[in-house]
Amino acid sequence: MVAALKSQPNLHSHALARKTTASGSAVTVAARYADQVDKEGRFPVEAISALKAEGRMSMLVPPALGGEGARFEDVMDLCYALGGVCSSTALIFAMHQVKVACLVRHVNGNPWQEDFLRRLARDQLLLASSTTEGQGGGNVRASAAPITIEGGQIGLERDATVMSYGRQADAVVTTARRTPDAEPADQVLAVFERADYRLEGSAGWDTLGMRGTDSAGFQFSAKGVPEQIVSETYSVVHAASMVPAAHLFWSSVWAGIAAGAVERARLHTRKAMRLGGSPPGAAHLTQAMGLIQHLNAAITASLDHFEARSGDLEALMAPDFQTEIHLLKVEVSERATAAVLSALRACGLSGYRNDHQASLGRALRDILSAPLMINNDRILANLSASVLVSPTPSRLRGA
Repeated sequence: MVAALKSQPNLHSHALARKTTASGSAVTVAARYADQVDKEGRFPVEAISALKAEGRMSMLVPPALGGEGARFEDVMDLCYALGGVCSSTALIFAMHQVKVACLVRHVNGNPWQEDFLRRLARDQLLLASSTTEGQGGGNVRASAAPITIEGGQIGLERDATVMSYGRQADAVVTTARRTPDAEPADQVLAVFERADYRLEGSAGWDTLGMRGTDSAGFQFSAKGVPEQIVSETYSVVHAASMVPAAHLFWSSVWAGIAAGAVERARLHTRKAMRLGGSPPGAAHLTQAMGLIQHLNAAITASLDHFEARSGDLEALMAPDFQTEIHLLKVEVSERATAAVLSALRACGLSGYRNDHQASLGRALRDILSAPLMINNDRILANLSASVLVSPTPSRLRGA
């Protein structure tokens, strides 16, 4: 188990960097179609197709299974770059990579899942997530629908009230109760390919922001074989892989959205100063830039802490690290929102307009989803018990 959790070597970081900055890259494509994706509320097919063409969907898959063996940091850099141009593309890419990370880190020699990862790398499959269910909302540590077994096959009938890009995905990675008699928190993680399941629409997706993620609701009905269930209990997968990957990748997206907004405000302010002196909101640009620096420092510090523990299950599941990685999500989502608001104030009315090159309406609408995606209030409430038993640090470094 510990060996399986070790980070893959960064064999391709220079090649990945070249791909990111190359003319015609997926980031460039995402930027070209971002406004159209937002206005039409549609899936960013062009950007995702470009990511597939560049082999990005299998970045985290080990070379032995056909992938690049990239590190979390490589994924985070691309999430950040995409976030600066198209929030929906960035979040779709981040959510996909969270699922890939869980499978790669917990494959544990399962032949079916190893073959699935090979096909993911070969065909650049897009993985969707189904963890939001029924009345439970975003409580990912409790499942209502159970895995059933009949005639050597597993089955799952699930009220997936939110499933981002479910219509476009090639496979779904979903949580479920282990058996019909299991407690809601006794969960497993299962992989179902498109041929294994049926989706029946139950809710649409007409939202303020993140419109391109197409996070509609479905009745999800699936059948498969037992090998499609990850052998590791979900409580371990959740703490050791799902939570770190989600909060690191999502935070990178939100920091990227904020950075894109602040860069737009910087260019607008520079132009205004060249034409006639300091604009009234210039001081807010300084504040926004400070927030970006703080965001990036917090994210990279948490990444360092994760990598230092990556092969140690006990350290990953320790209360101090779990508290830190959950609070990273809260902090980044709140501060990234503040950074975009500061950028808007720096731009003034020009940033408020939809028909101006300094417009920040899309960035603001998109970033407002960040505190709501696994609601910050839920995270803080769930952490209250851990905080009560954890002593306040007595030094800047260490306990």
